[in-house]
Amino acid sequence: MSTQHGDPGHGDSPAAWTAVVVMLIGIAAGTVFFFLHMPTMVWVCAGVVVVGWLLGWILSKAGFGVNGPKFAPKVHD
Repeated sequence: MSTQHGDPGHGDSPAAWTAVVVMLIGIAAGTVFFFLHMPTMVWVCAGVVVVGWLLGWILSKAGFGVNGPKFAPKVHD
């Protein structure tokens, strides 16, 4: 159910978007390297996915998460 202030808590924040984009790049590149039989690069891309998760967590703790003080939700008409 939505409230008059939007629907908080669904990851529509700079922290969530950054984490998802970094992890998506890591997964996409890892998939390509997997099919090219380059296991070292697959593991590097797995590390990129972990870095993306950590980056999202750090940004959330820094106030850029959904309920953080530096996050300003967009008002939808």
